[in-house]
Parts: sequence; structure tokens; C-alpha cells
Amino acid sequence: MKDKYKILSDYIDNLNAEQKPNAHENSRNHQELDDLYQTVRTVRILKEPSMPGKDYQETLVNTVKKKTSRKKGKSSKKRMWMTSVSSIAAILLFAIGISFFFPFTNNSEIVHAMEKAYQEVKAYHGNLKIVETNADGDSTAQATLNVWANKEGHYFTRGEQGANKELVTVNNGEKKWQIVPDKKQVKVLDTFPDPYRFTFELGNEIEEVKLALSTKVVGEESIEGRDTTILEVVPQGGEPYRIWIDQATNLPIQKETTMYNSIQYKITFTDFEVIEEIPNELLTYDVPENYEEIVSNNEQVLNNWTEAMEYITFTPKLIDHVPTGFTLDKIAVIPEESALKLNYMNPTQNQIVTLVQKKIADEFIPNSNAILGKVDNQVAEILSPLNESSENLADFGPYAQTTNLHSVRWQKGDLEYEIVGNSKLEIMADFIENLISGEVNLQPDEQTKKGQIEVPVDLEVEENDQKSADSGHSVFKLDPVFTAQVFVSLKISPEGIQGEYPIKETDLHMIENTGKEAIVEVIREKTPIKRVYLKRLIRQDSTGIWTVVGYDPIK
Repeated sequence: MKDKYKILSDYIDNLNAEQKPNAHENSRNHQELDDLYQTVRTVRILKEPSMPGKDYQETLVNTVKKKTSRKKGKSSKKRMWMTSVSSIAAILLFAIGISFFFPFTNNSEIVHAMEKAYQEVKAYHGNLKIVETNADGDSTAQATLNVWANKEGHYFTRGEQGANKELVTVNNGEKKWQIVPDKKQVKVLDTFPDPYRFTFELGNEIEEVKLALSTKVVGEESIEGRDTTILEVVPQGGEPYRIWIDQATNLPIQKETTMYNSIQYKITFTDFEVIEEIPNELLTYDVPENYEEIVSNNEQVLNNWTEAMEYITFTPKLIDHVPTGFTLDKIAVIPEESALKLNYMNPTQNQIVTLVQKKIADEFIPNSNAILGKVDNQVAEILSPLNESSENLADFGPYAQTTNLHSVRWQKGDLEYEIVGNSKLEIMADFIENLISGEVNLQPDEQTKKGQIEVPVDLEVEENDQKSADSGHSVFKLDPVFTAQVFVSLKISPEGIQGEYPIKETDLHMIENTGKEAIVEVIREKTPIKRVYLKRLIRQDSTGIWTVVGYDPIK
């Protein structure tokens, strides 16, 4: 037998040349060599696969033609070989073609291209079509919206078809209003906070893709005559969805939600154009003849501090050093509450932070969904993101839940403070630190606590409850206090709750909430439970449900 080292060397050379070694035809002739062959093959697969040469496609096709032209009667083994070659050819041709079919080589490039393209946009205009599809596959056009928007947060929308036909909503930065033709009304609203602009606002969509847990190219399609790349997005909170990106502009022009409660929505820009600015006449406030003006915005903008002091009955705290990039944009008062409102603007980042100060009118009771932090040694209510439970967004109805705003509220002495903004919490903490002399902690430490008695948890049940909450059911589990109320009530009435809960919401007091873990104290007498311990087990953000994991009994 040849020298083993020479045989092994020839074997490796054949593999490197992408050839089948002759040793394969006479395997198992020597156990030691067979073991070495296996080791070489194992190492070989770690090498990057060799790509076919430029003439591979033509050679492969000619080879297949020759094989198919041979006489019938060949052995089944040969026929199986031909089938394998054809299958491999198809797979390789598909793999080679992918780089031609998709204009982007990886998902990060797509996201970067979207972000870069949007940086060049000053304003845009188009018609948005919203289509609803049920579980049976039946689709219905719900609405068409004519949209004009710019990156400064100004926009004009008008319903062209659907339930809100002819409804006009405008925000020009100084005033926000809605024209309601069927009621002949013009409703004046707060310009900020303004969490709802319109469905499928480009800036928000690109930001959500940028912050997503993962993105994946799943195909391409022509939409309204535009070639698009289809991207599947898994967001940080919620279910996966798809977005279509115009290959010519790198901007998103269509979105399809996942199926929720047997309903799926597809939102499409049927017409879309990038423009220099929104026509001035669309952003000019005007009350049509015979229309009633309804002012729900009761703030009054002032020119200077002297005017402000005529409306408020306290000495306000002022921010000594405004964070970099921000300037005081507006001074306003809310006369009915004797409240002072200061707006700070960062125009380059399109960020607004509002500080409100007023005399304490009620006991400080944090929102049940709030994270509990500390400001100047006082309990602080942190809503991040700000949602429909906040009084600040009462005018925005169902659209409030789409906001990316954050708020911090606390009391000190005889004043209540609230800071609201679309900046990161770290920037808002800078504002607060420049307002007070004490410490600020808006991110409480995680401390795992289960209580004296542990409550068994069925994760499959919790996952189903999460899906139910995502679809609009079992929403009580999104509120830790309500979840604790149901748990304690069932401990008192294990046979079931008839009528009102034996434990009222006012009998419960939130003493800790980090956003992921919470402790609710029961302050009512004649109850078997003193404290309830909860966690967000399935999803650790504002969309996650709460689960009772333990409790402390009354001793």
C-alpha cells in the first residue's frame, strides 16, 4: 500500500480542487485512513464554499442535456443521479440569482438606506388606502386618506373615503384643529403632546424598524407600479408585521399587520411624492362659514414672565441650564388650574419637552401602570411610553396608545410637577436635575421578590392570555393593580365573583413597580392577603401582561 502520508495528501488535494477523491470508491480498506478521511472532511466543511465559475451555468445545462438525450434503459441508479443533478442545478441557480433579485445584500443595509433616504426628505404627499381583511380572506376598503406632512411635525389630512370622509385634521405647529363637516364644527386641540399624526407616518415607521428585534427580507412585489422589497419586522413589543420598501426611493410605501382577532390591516400609499413643503393654504387656520368653533385647548400663550406671574399664584421653579440643543420655545398658562407650562424645543432632533407646574389639588396617587421612581426623595410616576391611561392624552382617544411620549410626575411641598416629552428618559432626567437640587432615579433597580407564598404559573396559559390581550381581550392583565384585585377577590370568593369585587381598587396601593416587577399592598381589613407580587413574564414592556407570582398572607 502507498505511504499513508502520500495517500492522505492526495486526498486533501482532491478536496481542495473540488474533486471527489478516488479513495471514496474503495473506502473501508484501512480503518486508520478511514478515520483520517472523516477528520479531513469534518475540517473541510468549515471552509467557505467555493462559488461556481463564470461558465458553470452553461456547462451544467449542457451536461444535463447530454444526460437527458441518452437512451432509455439506463439503470435506476443513473436516473436517480440525473434527478439529483437537476435538483442541485435548480437550487444553485436560485442561490446565484438572489443577488440579482434583491437590491440589498443584508437587512442592516435596508434599514440604513431607509434612514438615509428619510434624512433627505423635507415633506411628502400621498393618498393612504386602508384595507381590512378577515379570517375568511374577505377584504374591504375601510378608508382613504389624503396626507400632507413634513419632518417638523406639521401635517394636513383629509378623509377621502370611509367613516371619516371629509374629516380634516391639521397641525401647523402653533395650532391643531379638526374640521368636522357633518357636525359643522371646528375643534381646536393641543398642539403638543400630539401622539397621533396619522396612520403610517414615515418617520415613526422607519424608527420602529430601526429599533426592531429583527428584520428579514422575504421577497419583492410591484405595488402601484413601484418595485418594492418586502421586509418582515419583529418589533420589540407586539407581533411581527411586513413592510414594503420602494426600491427607487428606499422609503416604505405599504404595511401589513399580523392577524389580530381575525382582522388584518394593509395600509398603502397608492400615490406618493416627495415635496419641498406643504402648501401654506392647507396649514392656515380658518373657520368655515356657519361652523361652530369649539376650543378644547384652554392654554394661553404669553409673551414674557411678567404676564405669566399675573395668572399663577405661586413662585415657579425655573431650569437653570437647559440641556444642549434645547431652547425655551413657549411660555403658557392654563388659567383654570393656575398652572404654568413651559415648552422647550430641539429643532435639529425634532424633540419637544414640556414642563408643567401647578399647586397641589389632590392626593398624589400614581397611575396603576406607572413605573415608580424617585425625584428629590419623592415617589415619581413614570409613564414610558405615555399611553391612553394618562389624563394628558384624554383628547386623543384610541390613537393615544400609538405615542412615543414619556412623562414623569411628582409632588414636592405644595406644588405638583410634570414633564412630558418625546425625548429619551435620560434627557428628561437632565431637565429634572437642572430643576431640583435632589437626586433623580427614573430607572429603579430590579429586585426579584416572590412573597412568602409562591403562586404556581402555567406559562402556556400566560402566553395565551398575552395573545388575548394583544387582540383586545383580557386587558385587565395589562394593569397590575387590576390583576391583583382579581387575584385577591378570588381568594376571598373562591367559588367565583358575583357582582362587585369584594376588594375595591381603592383598597389596593402600589408600593413598588419597576416596569417588570410590581408589589401591590392590600390596605383593607378582613382580607387573607397583605401583599401581592407580580411580574411581566411574557413580554417586559408596556404591552406585556402582569402575572401574580406570590403573596404575603395576613399573619
